Amino acid sequence: MSKRVLTTESGAPVADNQNSATAGAGGPILLQDQHLLEKLARFNRERIPERVVHARGSGAYGYFEVTDDVTGFTRADFLSEVGRRTETFIRFSTVADSLGGADAVRDPRGFALKFYTDEGNYDLVGNNTPVFFIKDPIKFPDFIHSQKRDPFTGRQEPDNVWDFWAHSPEATHQITWLMGDRGIPASYRHMNGYGSHTYQWTNAAGEAFFVKYHFRTNQGVRSLSADQGAELAGKDAASHQTDLLQAIERGVNPSWTLHVQVMPAAEAADYRFNPFDVTKVWPHSDYPLQRVGRLVLDRNPDNVFAEVEQAAFSPNNFVPGIGPSPDKMLQGRLFAYADAHRYRLGINHTQLPVNAPKAAVVDNYGRDGLHATRYGSRRDKNYEPNSYSGPAETGAALAAPLAVHGWTGTHEAPAHTKDDDFFQAGELYRLMSADEKDRLIANIAGGLSQVTRDDVIEKNLAHFHAADADYGTRVEEAVRALRED
Repeated sequence: MSKRVLTTESGAPVADNQNSATAGAGGPILLQDQHLLEKLARFNRERIPERVVHARGSGAYGYFEVTDDVTGFTRADFLSEVGRRTETFIRFSTVADSLGGADAVRDPRGFALKFYTDEGNYDLVGNNTPVFFIKDPIKFPDFIHSQKRDPFTGRQEPDNVWDFWAHSPEATHQITWLMGDRGIPASYRHMNGYGSHTYQWTNAAGEAFFVKYHFRTNQGVRSLSADQGAELAGKDAASHQTDLLQAIERGVNPSWTLHVQVMPAAEAADYRFNPFDVTKVWPHSDYPLQRVGRLVLDRNPDNVFAEVEQAAFSPNNFVPGIGPSPDKMLQGRLFAYADAHRYRLGINHTQLPVNAPKAAVVDNYGRDGLHATRYGSRRDKNYEPNSYSGPAETGAALAAPLAVHGWTGTHEAPAHTKDDDFFQAGELYRLMSADEKDRLIANIAGGLSQVTRDDVIEKNLAHFHAADADYGTRVEEAVRALRED
């Protein structure tokens, strides 16, 4: 085997990588030392902007295998045959902290999955919780600002976190999830994943259905207490990355079983609450889980930066048979995610290997821009329509059209009979065991008791009282006890 030769970026061999060229022994460095200048200049440019949210993450490759016939609900080709496998890439992440943050913290986890299908990439960008804090994307920048570092103190402030929640009663359900036992997963392998939003499936006959995705871990759900999380974060800030990497390297391949809830589109308008409200779940008694297939992770990335940090997921990357719903938060994400990647990675980020389709032919009139490597066929025109042999549209929509009605402009969603910000939070609380309730109360009180404004505390307490009388009373008593210490 021949010895590998170190080269410059232009391919010239490097004679000396240990000493800079100088004007005589011990003299000043020469401007002509191209290797030195290139090396320092490249080093200065190695970093790209980190994600505003979901900055800290881990990833792995695998496959999705269809185990059950769902062709009655969707014409998506990769779901069309039992036994069919599709290559996937997944990125797990925390939400609020920076790239250098710890894994074992109380925070929702991103569960972003890319299917490399024969009809293009399908991205399912969800979380490890079935609900979210807010229901309208116009609130999202403010929400994230409240959870990030304060501009004056430079640290995450309980005052900011709980003040935003005090003014957002719809967050009560997600707060109950986050502060409960599943708020700190033991590892990425031991948590469920959810599409969270409502999506649309369309079958070959053109019938539309609304669906919710549930990826149930086959390793079993395991979580950490607040003390266990703090201890693990102190020992190994990258604990979840370590666990995922080592498990796959040992051949212990983590897997999840995908189920969906399916609602015929015609039932959405008269459902007892808004089925497109991401702060709510659909009770399984109304729409039972139906198995679809299994996700298996079996290969680690070779380079974390190239494949995990540069991985770009966008919920508007659909394939025929799958589309969006009127979920407001989802509609906002259809723009925001793709736009974030154009900023972070450039207009041609879809040409990076981790983001590029594996089987589908990419053929369009997008041209040029930074890092362009795809130029279409030889001597193709760069406009359409044209009289030559360029690609043309199919005329077939990916999914059924969404119904639009009413006046345009600022408006609230139409009220359903049981639209309520607190009912499902109370239901979740009442499902918990006595020990689970004790830990939930302690976690909430530990943060809320640090808030300095009494009115912010009172507003939050009112939300817990509205969810469940016992819930509110116990939080109030625990907060008072901690503040009196």
